[in-house]
Amino acid sequence: MTSFLKTINGLQLFHKSLKRSIDMMSVPKREKYIPQPRYRHPEWLPKPQRVLYDERLTNDNQQFLNEVVQDTYVSPTINTNSPLKEDPIEPTVEWKVGMQRTGLIAKKIGIYPLWLKNGKKVSSTLLQIVDNEVVKYIPPEKFFPVISKTPSIQVKNRRGCLIIGAENIDPQLITKEYYGIFNDTGVQPKRILRRFIVSREAALQPGTPLFATHFKPGEIVDIRGKTVDRGFQGVMKRWGFKGMPASHGVTKTHRRPGNIGSGGTKARVMPGTKLPGHMGNRWRILRGVRILRINTKYNVIWVLGQNIPGETNSYCYMYDTRLPLRKSQTMPNFPTYFPNTTDELLPEELYADDVHPFSDSTIEFQEES
Repeated sequence: MTSFLKTINGLQLFHKSLKRSIDMMSVPKREKYIPQPRYRHPEWLPKPQRVLYDERLTNDNQQFLNEVVQDTYVSPTINTNSPLKEDPIEPTVEWKVGMQRTGLIAKKIGIYPLWLKNGKKVSSTLLQIVDNEVVKYIPPEKFFPVISKTPSIQVKNRRGCLIIGAENIDPQLITKEYYGIFNDTGVQPKRILRRFIVSREAALQPGTPLFATHFKPGEIVDIRGKTVDRGFQGVMKRWGFKGMPASHGVTKTHRRPGNIGSGGTKARVMPGTKLPGHMGNRWRILRGVRILRINTKYNVIWVLGQNIPGETNSYCYMYDTRLPLRKSQTMPNFPTYFPNTTDELLPEELYADDVHPFSDSTIEFQEES
């Protein structure tokens, strides 16, 4: 009899009619789950088809190629009379509230203190605008940023796209496919490319140089950059956990996370649980940053605060703020600042209204009598 029951249990003839002894519990997935960072180039960037190798050029040939590069690409600060780098695509129109213009690609070069006129000391971050030029303009009729199987939502006021490049590089060191982006435009190849969504009225001719005077002191901007890549870190550094005591019976769990509360019927790790893992290398946007000072000679912008995402010498890009209550209500340099259209020369240093210039006398406060 016992062998007969064992045979039936082995065949599992009644497994459908048997009741489960454990009740399974379904837990929905969190919507605010942060995906892993993507290490890939955008879709519109051509893929390289060749590998850079040593061509074994002589010194004379290398010198000749360098002269050709210098003759072909002239710095935009020298050749300022070129209509390709001065006239916009469309006639300049008057700025209206709601129009969206392009931004700039900035290089984070350090932190420096400034003083306000009331005597308060503030920290600021220096952002340098390095060789910013318009590389390409995509009109609204041809700009489709979202590629999906489902039809996109029809928008009445569609916007175009401006691709901006920064930091000139040697054309001998890039691939033929990447060089083709700049060959049609006539600008020197750039190391960094970013795109900005702009209104139809803010379109610029490819080859137009962009300077730090694109913004004005006192304006509010948003800055987007990639945070410092710190690699695999524990919960104390990644999430700010306190840790466990150093003594009193604690054994090898001083910097561990402890219980994560996944026992019982859940029996799994909940999505979004703060655990050790990769820290940094994520795109972050710092909104509502105020411009304090602008240097027109070296194209340097001082912004309030020292928490700009990214390492020193890393690139970020800044644009007019999207915060509804802090948007500019006065006319900015629209669509950008053209130095050849104005007869007045800007001073080397531009300050906000409440910033104390270093050229002025020292602030002194006297007690009221």
